[in-house]
Amino acid sequence: MAVSPLRSWDVAVVGEIFADHVFTGFPRWPRPGEEAIATDYLRELGGGSVNTACGLSRLGRRVHLVGLVGDADFDWFERRLGEFDVGMDGIRLADDGTGITVSVSMRDDRTFFTYPGANRGLEEWLTVPEVVADLAAARHVHFAMPLSRELASAVLPLLRAAGCTTSLDVGHSPSWLRDPSNIPTCREVDLFLPNAAEAELLCGEASPEAYIAWALDNRLSRAVLKRGAQGAIALAGGALSSVAPPPIEVVDTTGAGDAFNAGLIDAWLDDESLGPALERACVCGALCSTAAGALAALPHSSQLRTLREQTYGS
Repeated sequence: MAVSPLRSWDVAVVGEIFADHVFTGFPRWPRPGEEAIATDYLRELGGGSVNTACGLSRLGRRVHLVGLVGDADFDWFERRLGEFDVGMDGIRLADDGTGITVSVSMRDDRTFFTYPGANRGLEEWLTVPEVVADLAAARHVHFAMPLSRELASAVLPLLRAAGCTTSLDVGHSPSWLRDPSNIPTCREVDLFLPNAAEAELLCGEASPEAYIAWALDNRLSRAVLKRGAQGAIALAGGALSSVAPPPIEVVDTTGAGDAFNAGLIDAWLDDESLGPALERACVCGALCSTAAGALAALPHSSQLRTLREQTYGS
């Protein structure tokens, strides 16, 4: 699969796409059978692929978003993505409706209720050679989805042969994370990006030390752990880096991990070492959390630089 050395995009982001319904402002988690009244509500584009693509575009990257939506939502997606300079060329209209996620967000955590919708056809679409060639026109390909072992075995070698680097965030996918057949996929991507809850499903223990031991045992070249309010850690070349997040007033944590991914990939494209790259990623995740929904507070490069300098002095 030949690809021009003049890449069409900096990043191709492929994964599940949703219409998000975000409820915030609850004083506490409700008990079973209890009605909880939100103080704020937002309908927004969602899914890790959308959030990370918009985050990267905000940072000045040329982004190609690849995924499936329902026909009824095309105009809304085109208009909203256009506000972030993300095009619809990689979006396919599916017979099934757009996936839907209801996010119940507290200051320290959030819970999702999800209907997959059109996303159920994503894996099959990614077996089409023309689609893979489309992805390979990017410098870097980010997968925001639980990439099956069969698909990973078919697609990742083609992307590597085309000169693309790759990253993977499978989201909260317990069956994928518990399946040892997916460990080679974690090893084959350049950046593996779980959060703390996902890492616990991988290694069976809720500690960063357990995840790092798991990554070493399974020979991951680079492993990142997103720890929310505790920041992030990363393992690369046997060296461990740890970064605390900047102090911010949290409004909604929806999409913070996806914004973190955008910051980390942005740093990766600049050939920044993984330790300092965590600073960039933590700033993006923190700023995303200062407004309701995943898109409203995605930072521009100038905002990222300012808060990074204020927090880390670099």
